[in-house]
Amino acid sequence: MAGILSLTTFLPLVGVAAILLLRVAGKPDDPRTVNGAKWIALWTTVLTLVLAVAVVCKFDPTRTDFQFLEDANWFAGLHYRMGVDGISVLFVLLTAFLMPLCVVASWKSIENRVLEYMIAFLVLETLVIGVFCALDLILFYLFFEGQLIPMFLIIGIWGGKNRVYAAFKFFLYTLLGSVLMLAAILGMILIAHTSSIPQLMAFKFAPAVQTWMWLAFFASFAVKMPMWPVHTWLPDAHVEAPTAGSVILAGILLKMGGYGFMRFSLPMFPNASAQFAPLVFGLSVIAIVYTSLVAFRQTDIKKLIAYSSVAHMGFVTMGIFSGNLQGEQGALFQMLSHGLISGALFLCVGVVYDRMHTREIAFYGGLVNRMPWYAAVFMLFTMGNVGLPGTSGFVGEILTMTGVYGASTWTALIAATGVILSAVYALSLYRRVVFGQMTNPALAGITDLERREALIFLPLIIGTLWLGVQPNAVFNLTNASVDHLVAAFNAAAGK
Repeated sequence: MAGILSLTTFLPLVGVAAILLLRVAGKPDDPRTVNGAKWIALWTTVLTLVLAVAVVCKFDPTRTDFQFLEDANWFAGLHYRMGVDGISVLFVLLTAFLMPLCVVASWKSIENRVLEYMIAFLVLETLVIGVFCALDLILFYLFFEGQLIPMFLIIGIWGGKNRVYAAFKFFLYTLLGSVLMLAAILGMILIAHTSSIPQLMAFKFAPAVQTWMWLAFFASFAVKMPMWPVHTWLPDAHVEAPTAGSVILAGILLKMGGYGFMRFSLPMFPNASAQFAPLVFGLSVIAIVYTSLVAFRQTDIKKLIAYSSVAHMGFVTMGIFSGNLQGEQGALFQMLSHGLISGALFLCVGVVYDRMHTREIAFYGGLVNRMPWYAAVFMLFTMGNVGLPGTSGFVGEILTMTGVYGASTWTALIAATGVILSAVYALSLYRRVVFGQMTNPALAGITDLERREALIFLPLIIGTLWLGVQPNAVFNLTNASVDHLVAAFNAAAGK
């Protein structure tokens, strides 16, 4: 299995090269060229998924160290280091799993500059997988910042009417926090004389140094999550992004912040993480309660789901900084579950938007009369978003609240109100869009799910239900690494 991580990471660039060759050989607007680009993108992402599945199948869940290691001299003393552990391996699989669905979801909805669109998604896949596989600080930073460019283009070129504003807001917010992280990375390398992530995880930084490093990394990861109050870029980006862009943004890109906290903040700056845990708890419960109330007042379906993502990420940050096994496992599971459920909800919005070209809640009503299959699918993922037992959403929420209850009782009690509020806004949205009488004559000709759309939802339905009843499928892979993380954190933080 030597080199499998590099192959998985960079295989999408082979698809990019094939689409560029296709562009040179034919006319970009020729239907045959456009269809060829779509099929190249689809097969490339499917092959990447096959490789990601192979990585997970060959992964040894009993080991706490990094596996499938690759280490090569790069330039100027820098190293190209790759590897995965129980915390990162499932994020590689989640990325590879969602990408083919995004390509199929864009099959009919994207009509202009299709070749460039597919190239942007393939480049984005390489950079995102690279984030979860990188074991060198500089390499991690290059992947982490590099994914801003294709996402900026996806929003800015193929987005809605305010796409340029949303794209620049997304870019500037995330870039500003990352500049501070870059300064911290350079400082860590100067102090520890290495950029190797495994070596830095074992290095003991002075408590005063940890404080400043933690704050610099927090500035980047808090924006990426996003945490309150630096969340305002997310609703704008979601509303303006094309459907597949929203799926990737909510399903994968937000998880980079949580992954960063688990990979860097806790193991490298344990004293600072314990010191600032009350701050994180405070910001988390504000995010859960405040953004749930804001979501309830939204008139745009996409914006409502975007605010719900901020609330759900509040549970993640809360669980991560609880510093115990239940909290860490719950946060990790919640991120994976949210990747499936939020991605599916944005695809549900895309289905009706492709037909009616509006996302206004007031426009719809009574869709169950014309779209019964759509209503059933939308109901399942709405229930998953609320955290209904039997869906993957329940497992993550109950574990994060159990974990944080052991660290801060009041935080857990306030966060529990977010579960009630999420039911209020999610079920209210479902009632207004799906139930009732169809009073809008414009909806008379709306059609139910096509076969292509049903095939997109099928794996998401299976994943949501399977993880809801078999959460050990995740925990069996993550237990050893999370146990090791918690033990090392508590020992270093003096707990």
